[in-house]
Amino acid sequence: MRRWYFGSIAILSLGLIAGVTHLLFSGGTATKGPDEANQTASKIAKSRIDKVTVYPSNALVTREVEVPAGNGLIELVVAPMPDQIVPSTMYAEGAEGLRVLTTRFSTRQVLEDTSEERRKLEAEKDKYLVIGSKIDSDISSIQKNMDFLNKLENTTDKSNRTGDEIIAVTKFIMEQRTEKAKEMIAVRDQKRLNDIQLNFVQRKMGELGRGSGRMEREAIVVVDREQAKAGKVRLNYLVGAVSWRPEYKIRAGKHDQDVQLDYLASMMQHSGEDWNQVKMTLSTAQPMLNATPPELCMLEPMLVARGGPNGPPMATATMPVSPFANSYAPAEIAGKAKMSRAQAAQLNSSQPVPMPSPPGNGMMGGMPGMGGMGMGGFGAGGIVKAQKDADKLLNDASAWEQNLDLMRSRDDVLASQKKGKGNSNFDSSRMDGPSVTYHLPSKLTVPSRNDEQIIEVVKLNLTPKYYHKTVPVLSRHVYRLADLINKSEHNLLPGEATMYQGTDFVGRMAMPLVAVGEEFTAGFGVDPQVQIQRQMVDLTRTTEGGNQVLKYEYRILVSSFKNEPVKLQVWDRLPKGETESVGVQLLKTTPELCKEALYLRESRPSNLLRWDVDVAANTNGEKALGITYEFRMQLDRQMAISGFQSR
Repeated sequence: MRRWYFGSIAILSLGLIAGVTHLLFSGGTATKGPDEANQTASKIAKSRIDKVTVYPSNALVTREVEVPAGNGLIELVVAPMPDQIVPSTMYAEGAEGLRVLTTRFSTRQVLEDTSEERRKLEAEKDKYLVIGSKIDSDISSIQKNMDFLNKLENTTDKSNRTGDEIIAVTKFIMEQRTEKAKEMIAVRDQKRLNDIQLNFVQRKMGELGRGSGRMEREAIVVVDREQAKAGKVRLNYLVGAVSWRPEYKIRAGKHDQDVQLDYLASMMQHSGEDWNQVKMTLSTAQPMLNATPPELCMLEPMLVARGGPNGPPMATATMPVSPFANSYAPAEIAGKAKMSRAQAAQLNSSQPVPMPSPPGNGMMGGMPGMGGMGMGGFGAGGIVKAQKDADKLLNDASAWEQNLDLMRSRDDVLASQKKGKGNSNFDSSRMDGPSVTYHLPSKLTVPSRNDEQIIEVVKLNLTPKYYHKTVPVLSRHVYRLADLINKSEHNLLPGEATMYQGTDFVGRMAMPLVAVGEEFTAGFGVDPQVQIQRQMVDLTRTTEGGNQVLKYEYRILVSSFKNEPVKLQVWDRLPKGETESVGVQLLKTTPELCKEALYLRESRPSNLLRWDVDVAANTNGEKALGITYEFRMQLDRQMAISGFQSR
């Protein structure tokens, strides 16, 4: 029996040795089954940001992802992805011999922060927290020792001790108390310094412009390598927390020198990833906004019965009938339209936004509300829902704006036509025109951080037509201006311009939208070498028939202390009566008014006066240039003027 037992063990041992020997000679690998062989290989891929297109409220980032050589499918893991990525906008493009099958977004929790800079700051923060805990423990120990000394002082039985013993105990307590007080001061000073360092580290962490990176964000791209060659695929995605706005620096030199215009972009970039040496494009377009036009809905009048609980009163002989139930409140209606358009723009630019219902009143309160709409996240179907919600908001905004038109009175319509304003309810802040794109010529580095970063878009040299302008009825200053023509290939967007005369800062101005080939005016501040005075020199009052007649005479004096002549525009105005009750007539003027067609068409009908004069060098004192004009104003004897107002 024992012999059979040992024989069985020997046979099993030989089988085990044979199996291990086969494994060793095969390189330590077992033969894969058919299911294991078909699984897609996964690999951490190298990638770099190649191109960024920055929009007004987000940015499209393009990464080049390296694909290693080999046959069949490979799963490329691109990490880390930025904090502010919009996962639903991520897509990948293949290349020759590389076909992208799927692209997905994944997250996983990690122990340490994914940012090296933040990891260093986290370690520094932990160091100061540990030091702070030790200091707090030292303070607590010292405080307990001081409390013990107080108890020792109070519990000492002085009646059973000699004088020397009492003196020794008292001396011990005093020495210890002094020593502990010094220790407490030193430790609290250490705590103060440690808190300063800890606060500084926390502020540096806040300047990184991103949240905690304890979550790893990854893009996973499955690629089919049809030709077994290495190559690159392009991974594209939108990121939030990025914006830009135009800014200008305009510098004037001497009279015969060009004006230098620096077109700049002020950019905020806290997407969570640094853009190092990337091709950059600035665009005014909104992603997903211009792809398809919004769908137009029906506009339905809402009726309410007169005399009902929520309706207007019945018409009477003394109360004229109005077709509208409520009073016309254009400012309130325009505000609601603007809010709806702003919310639609946020939805169309992939930004989640709460959808509060605008407060309604009366007839307007019966409009369909906007409450409850939102992004709900950009998951499956999220983009479709966002576009539908945006279309609803745009239709609601348009309905509010059509209320502004359809509820106007005939007097309002005629007044706006008379002023040449067309639709007086047009919102000039709406940027529904064609988008503008600027491809910057050189690669740029834009780190993710909290402060604004200035990028140069283009530098232009423009030929100026210098002149001076003054409006003495408003200000006694004379301003230096230049008419410039945008002869570049770039449209200039509205923005703030900083103006310089040589190297001297002279002020700021609002830059208008300037198309290619369009002329615009730039101001270069006050010229103290040209001075202006305006005064009334005569006034008479007479009566003609049944009318009162007032006759005025004014004189404007121009003094120049410059060594070269200047061209000067001088503006003034006469009263303008909107009715026939007041008549105003310009009697004479020296020199004559400007003959420019645009001025005669736009400004002269409003009784605005303009003189274009050439002021010779050193024209001052008795040689000062004079401009005089006379006008008369007549009105019925039964009428009186209560005052004048600017309109």
